[in-house]
Amino acid sequence: PPASLQGTVWGGGALIRSPDPTPGRRSGKLLGMSGMAGKQQIRFCMAADGVRIAYATAGQGPPLVKTANYLTHLEHDWESPVWRHWLRELARHHTLVRYDQRGCGLSDWNVDDLSMDGWLRDLETVVDAAGLERFALLGLSQGAAVAVAYAARHPDRVTHLVLYGGYAQGRLSRSTGAEEVLEAETLINVIRVGWGRDNPAFRQIFTTLLMPEASEEQKRWLDHLARISTTPDNAAAMERAFYGIDVVREARSVSARSLVAHARDDAAVPFEAGRALASLVPGARFLQLASRNHVLTEDEPAWARFVAEVHEFLGSVRPETAAAEPRPDFPELTSREREVLELLARGLDNDAIAGRLFVTSKTVRNYVSTLYGKLQVPSRGRAIVLAREAGLGRDAAVDRDAG
Repeated sequence: PPASLQGTVWGGGALIRSPDPTPGRRSGKLLGMSGMAGKQQIRFCMAADGVRIAYATAGQGPPLVKTANYLTHLEHDWESPVWRHWLRELARHHTLVRYDQRGCGLSDWNVDDLSMDGWLRDLETVVDAAGLERFALLGLSQGAAVAVAYAARHPDRVTHLVLYGGYAQGRLSRSTGAEEVLEAETLINVIRVGWGRDNPAFRQIFTTLLMPEASEEQKRWLDHLARISTTPDNAAAMERAFYGIDVVREARSVSARSLVAHARDDAAVPFEAGRALASLVPGARFLQLASRNHVLTEDEPAWARFVAEVHEFLGSVRPETAAAEPRPDFPELTSREREVLELLARGLDNDAIAGRLFVTSKTVRNYVSTLYGKLQVPSRGRAIVLAREAGLGRDAAVDRDAG
């Protein structure tokens, strides 16, 4: 935002200016504008170098802190078809704390330090301002490296560490071959030249890398996010800083229980980078997901599996919690419908289910539509999450992501 609006956010259609915060202190409580945004609160805190950081809280339960990733906007993301299912599920059983990193979103844009040290200070400032002592920590994409660095520096504060789509070494730390350097510089120049243009062609390169299977609506939201979240110069500077990330030493000293997940065909961050990260973190469990998307979509089986595995890893769904979920035994389902739901929970697509049950794919589609109505869920992903939380699909790991 322009300097005159730094520290100012929008609520209820009006501008609300936050008082100047002191380092490490929270200020400026605000509810979002509409819809789901009314369920989060946005505040500000100030890092030691004077950069104002916007952070949001939502949900109830044990704290779960999500590190910032590239790029974010606290209000825009809450209503976005790209991120809202992530935020809704993460806040279902936890108090979710997230923030816009320096240089983007509702945090200060005019900053000098776009580096790992700066990002780590931002995270430290946010958790202190939120009054958190011990918490689970989630890092996505380059935010995984920030989470690793924090967990290594503050082992007494991180109870669980979840890393998705991340890496210990950035593009140019992993390799400095001529082709890799050329590709890196090309992407940085594309950002610098095309980020602020009305024509979305340049920005769509990154949309394709992040979500090759995105819907047209999701593509439009990602394009809009790029335009409202930061300046072309900031975006290019951040991208260059990400390429130089190296937290190999820190990863080896992490002591928190850790889950590392990565999409098998991720186009933005190589699958091998995720495997390497998991091998560095002592005792980390590795979860391979069958997806091409760096940002998982709500309707793909990989999303449902990721959510269920994360909830289980964090201990979010305890027996008493699962018993409180509506109709855990699904008495309204016929035996055949329950069989279809079991196979959905294992991650099988319609064609695979049809082959397993010796029926047509059209018949399976009809069963799935009926399940949506009986379970009162809007999508395949939500049906799978509900089924997994009720204990379905847990005895057939071989059916999921084989190979």
